[in-house]
Amino acid sequence: MTERKRSALTRNRLPRYTPWAIAAAAVVVAAALMSLIGFNVFGWAVLSAVIFAAANVTAAAIVEGRRKAVDKMMTSLVYGAFLVALLPLVSVIWTVLVQGIPGLLTPGFLSTSMNGVTGAVDNASVKNGTPVLGGVYHALVGSVLITFWATVISVPVGLLTAIYLVEYSAGNRFSKAITFLVDVMTGIPSIVAGLFAAAFFAMILGPGTKTGFVAAVALSVLMIPVVVRSSEEMLKIVPNELREAAYALGVRKWRTILKVVIPTAISGIASGVTLAIARVIGETAPLLVTAGFATTINMNVFAGWMASLPTFIYTQIMTPTSPSNADPSTQRAWAAALLLILLVMLLNLGARLVARLFAPKTGR
Repeated sequence: MTERKRSALTRNRLPRYTPWAIAAAAVVVAAALMSLIGFNVFGWAVLSAVIFAAANVTAAAIVEGRRKAVDKMMTSLVYGAFLVALLPLVSVIWTVLVQGIPGLLTPGFLSTSMNGVTGAVDNASVKNGTPVLGGVYHALVGSVLITFWATVISVPVGLLTAIYLVEYSAGNRFSKAITFLVDVMTGIPSIVAGLFAAAFFAMILGPGTKTGFVAAVALSVLMIPVVVRSSEEMLKIVPNELREAAYALGVRKWRTILKVVIPTAISGIASGVTLAIARVIGETAPLLVTAGFATTINMNVFAGWMASLPTFIYTQIMTPTSPSNADPSTQRAWAAALLLILLVMLLNLGARLVARLFAPKTGR
């Protein structure tokens, strides 16, 4: 009786090992076909996936019927779309790792600037086979300082705007205008933000003013909409019961916001601010017109041109230190690009850590 029930349940069903067997066969067949037309890993992987999907759907249609075949076809399309979306990311990361690790591991790359590094120095490095001189320290310091001041400007403005929209506006016309302008600012091109900051300070301090603070103002124009939107959404999900409980105890509105609403939403607000920083730290266009280029270390954001990682990469690629031997400059650019990606990755991981650390404690 048990065997009869088991056979009834498994009738018209493929064995569990069928997908693995089809995958192995697809890999072998794809390798054989690619060897005939010229083997390469990318084509082999794509052809294997296509053969696997077609064979898997065909086997399901023959044995299990049309319904299962359609289900497996849709599943294959979903997985295929995921892999297609993942492929550029993996390709970029792999390329930057391969090209950037040698430069990043060069002695002194993170602790020296480009001060005194000339085309003759790069020519000598190539000729003698010695390690490439010159580093990214001045650009790293510049990026940190510019991003810090952009955060100092953006977070109070963005957070207070979000508090007004959620707690005080009650959907009036002014709040709708603010929301519309925030949406417009979210999609503004970064170069427009740079031109705005450059023109604004040109009117105040004179034409050609380029400092780290001007660049920070330009980045804050890009950061504020992100901070407003993320903070607004986090404040909206705070339960109204918490506010009403505080009001019932006689607590004033501003104190309720400060002591109840913001602490409850601080996890999402902090992660949103961190993601906003990650969004602007790699911007290049605004910095080109606001901070300029520099080869020396500048710790003062209010005076003098200041280097940053994006502009360092741009100048090393577009205007190599030695036009006749561009390899040292290319190596520095790839290493700086890898460093920038690592910073963005650390900021995203930091956002997750902050969200977990500041998450409201829940109990039974």
